[in-house]
Amino acid sequence: MIWRFLARRTVALLATLLVASVVIYGGLFLAPGDPATLLVGGGKPPNPQLLAEIHRQYHLDDPFYAQYWRWLTGMLHGDAGQSLSYHDQVSHLITARIGTTALLIGYATVLIVLFGVSAGVVAGLRGGRTATAVTAATTTLMAVPTFVSAVLLIWLFAVRLNWLPAYGNGTGLADQLTHLTLPAIALAVSWLAYVAQVTRSAVDGEQRAEHVQTARSRGIPERLVVRKHILRNASGPILSVAGVAVAGLIAGCSVVEQTFGLNGVGALLIQSAAKQDLAVVQALALLTVVAFAVVNTLVDLATAALDHRVPVGGAA
Repeated sequence: MIWRFLARRTVALLATLLVASVVIYGGLFLAPGDPATLLVGGGKPPNPQLLAEIHRQYHLDDPFYAQYWRWLTGMLHGDAGQSLSYHDQVSHLITARIGTTALLIGYATVLIVLFGVSAGVVAGLRGGRTATAVTAATTTLMAVPTFVSAVLLIWLFAVRLNWLPAYGNGTGLADQLTHLTLPAIALAVSWLAYVAQVTRSAVDGEQRAEHVQTARSRGIPERLVVRKHILRNASGPILSVAGVAVAGLIAGCSVVEQTFGLNGVGALLIQSAAKQDLAVVQALALLTVVAFAVVNTLVDLATAALDHRVPVGGAA
């Protein structure tokens, strides 16, 4: 049963990635502007013969299906093409920067799970003023855009208090974590609030369930009721929203990296889009979709494994 479920999700994942690759490549293929002008540079009109040579060398005049097939087969073999603005292989540009982005997303994920889930569980179990305070605080944080959080954190902790650095990656693991603290908080704060609200709602709903009241009436210790009946049954929606949050971090790290001057793939995406470097943009866009789809697939599998009420072999 679990293998059938896994096979279906794998087929759906591959179909999603195939459609996404067509949309990504097709959308950028139809984008206005000529990428060949990046190699010419200067403010004067480019030489037509030089442009024609660049088009021939990079196959820019080939039909869409030929360009797409060449790009897709290259991506499957780890070759994302040549960057026109950086004059380097796209795969080299990504591998040199993906470590910073992965560390930033991992840092933000820890903050979300540690503080978001904890705040939601406490609010759901205690209720009353605690739940009201957590709800009010998380509602406010959810309304703050990421770039606003980044600017406020820089102003307070880097400029006024001078506690943490506000620019650069740092060197060494300890220094990197110090430099990534403010970016990770800015990236995580709105998702942390969202996870806290969903966790509070899930825990509160399970706490009012009939089987929980029955367990308490039978004299089962409260810690066992909380662990086995409340938190276990609430883990499904909590895990699902946590997975959505991690996927959202992947999509939202570009703004944070650009704001804090981090040399990650998110900042590379913004810079390449501004320079019309289509090869880099296409590879990073597809990489983002792959990461998003894989995270959601893993969350579905983990939810099915933790919650026996989730069907894995057939329809609900």
